[in-house]
Amino acid sequence: MPHEAPAFIQARLEADEAHELQKTTSVPIVPRRSKDGAILVDWYYSDDGDNPHNWSNGKRALVGAVICLYTFVVYTSSAIYTSSIPGIMDRFGVSSLVATLGLSLYVLGYGIGPLLFSPLSEIPIIGRNPVYALTVFLFVVLSIPTAFASSFAGLMVLRFLQGFFGSPCLASGGASLGDMYSLMALPYAMVAWVSAAYCGPALGPLLSGFAVPAKSWRWSLYESIWVSAPIFLLMLAILPETSSATILLRRARRLRRLTGNKRFMSQSEIDQRDMKFTSIALDALIKPIEITIKDPAVLFVQVYTAIIYGIYYSFFEVFPLVYPVYYHMNLGQTGLVFLCILASCLFGIVLYCSYLYFYMQPRILRQGMPVQEMRLVPALPAAFGPTVGLFLFAWTARASSHWIVPTIGITIYGATCFVVMQCIFVYVPLSYPQYAASLFAANDFFRSALACGSVVFAHPLFGNLGVARGVSLLGGLSVVGIVGIWLLYFHGARLRALSKFALSGE
Repeated sequence: MPHEAPAFIQARLEADEAHELQKTTSVPIVPRRSKDGAILVDWYYSDDGDNPHNWSNGKRALVGAVICLYTFVVYTSSAIYTSSIPGIMDRFGVSSLVATLGLSLYVLGYGIGPLLFSPLSEIPIIGRNPVYALTVFLFVVLSIPTAFASSFAGLMVLRFLQGFFGSPCLASGGASLGDMYSLMALPYAMVAWVSAAYCGPALGPLLSGFAVPAKSWRWSLYESIWVSAPIFLLMLAILPETSSATILLRRARRLRRLTGNKRFMSQSEIDQRDMKFTSIALDALIKPIEITIKDPAVLFVQVYTAIIYGIYYSFFEVFPLVYPVYYHMNLGQTGLVFLCILASCLFGIVLYCSYLYFYMQPRILRQGMPVQEMRLVPALPAAFGPTVGLFLFAWTARASSHWIVPTIGITIYGATCFVVMQCIFVYVPLSYPQYAASLFAANDFFRSALACGSVVFAHPLFGNLGVARGVSLLGGLSVVGIVGIWLLYFHGARLRALSKFALSGE
């Protein structure tokens, strides 16, 4: 069955194809027995309605939409704070650099959170929904004292906890989509999820940019409550469990309770009955770090995506130094400039989905799953885009140039980064599919840690070097990606062969 095969490998493709044929007719699935006499609890029929792969397109789309909205809200709540920074400086008597800690600590929180919550959601006895429900509830509850915080220290602690408890969807959302969609449909679902994550921070300043000057600095924090509370209620009302292992484990428990026969067991119970919870959690936490250290390809991916993300978050510092100063835009109008990220995301979606539809899918149907490096083909030309876009922004962000010119540079950066990251997020689980969810959690930590730092160092960076030289420095850093992506494409197989982790036989 599809849930038994790791994502993004030939076995998964073949399992998906077999399942699509099987579910066209309702065929009973004969129970199997393990060597020790346990009766393996499986789906009752090939078209079993409890199997997430058998859900209707409408149900899967609805579940996917809730996950995307959840992701969007958490990411939006990070940068929605930026419009309140001047008000926070006045209210608490802190500098601009110190006030930005409310953004950087939130980002750090949602980088650390998945290291704990992602492994928990992979444990069948827990599943995805309990982790989602508990953490979203805590996110909403914490948003209330955050909006009414009376001390700066309290506000900072609450912002960190907001990010920490809002984080599960940022690493496990993709896993939830993988629970429902076949290998051929999953990339399109992933595009929607990554788009929600990509556009969320950019739209935060737009959502609060007009309300905060008109009302008060607390309004951006009120808005976090208003958008997150309905998502929590929606998740409680309609979000089903998507993990097949968890669904079958609960079915096995029901059968044991109804029949009194203790031999009914799910495959996950058999696999993990001799394992301790601490062993499972430690394996999920340690292995991604070990792979990152020992595998040059994975190490490059973690470092490069962290650089991209760090540069992205530096925009929240550089935009106020450009558009209000050179083009006399107010806070709300500066927030509107972030719509260029939305436009760049749409361009990236068109480019990447065209590649999937016209090239990758026909190739898979004809020849089967290609080597991992073929997934990097769109990233080869796109890797030049971040550097081009940053240098265009750096040297046209001045009063003598129309505001649209540097904005085009940011749009080029955004569109090409979207394509590169989509390619990378498929490449990573191809290398170690059994640790895909935890590798994504580790990637989220790397990205968020550098983004947290970039929010802090961006202010003195642009203050000392100026916009042109400061952004040029970031453009120079992005050249690492050009070299790395091309080396990965041509020498990825050789790098995997040199991997200390692979050579260790684990």
